[in-house]
Amino acid sequence: MRALLGISVLLLAACGGSQSRTPELSNCPPMTSPPPTTTLKLEKATFGAGCFWGVEQVFRQVPGVTDAAVGYAGGQVENPTYRQVCAGTTRHAEVVEVTFDPSKVTYARLVDIFFKIHDPTTLNRQGPDIGDQYRSVIFYHDDAQRAVAEQVRDAAAKSGRYRKPIVTFIEPAARFWRAEEYHQRYFEKNGGPSCHVLPE
Repeated sequence: MRALLGISVLLLAACGGSQSRTPELSNCPPMTSPPPTTTLKLEKATFGAGCFWGVEQVFRQVPGVTDAAVGYAGGQVENPTYRQVCAGTTRHAEVVEVTFDPSKVTYARLVDIFFKIHDPTTLNRQGPDIGDQYRSVIFYHDDAQRAVAEQVRDAAAKSGRYRKPIVTFIEPAARFWRAEEYHQRYFEKNGGPSCHVLPE
């Protein structure tokens, strides 16, 4: 017991518990708070602009976009297949769900790209692709996104870029159904020309 008491006194003295030791001679590490942790807050944006292969490829090239996935949204059938969507019976649009870092790219920039990579004046059609699955649509995820989408759409309509009215739908985000895996990164896997090009 006496030996244990002696060890406790020595440990207390080593950590500055003794009045005779000055703080600068203490062997104990200073008490510091852990550095604050920062969590990267990512956001979602969902666009339908015709065949989703090219749309995905474009958004993957945008700095600040961390991911892009192709899928279906805005329809009436749960977990639809590509064959069902192409048949035009589910009301789904081919869409791309974009995950982005808002500190590196703004939602307004993404919407501007969306309008520039397809023809938003053709109803239920993009080039040779015809059907409501190819409709021009923005699915907004909150009221702020809706306001931005409407502002960018209105600015595009007044820009003189289009000879016909813009018919893009702006709707609340519907459930996103991820498309079959062979559709993901399609051009990376299979090559081929894309009808969508990233604007400068």
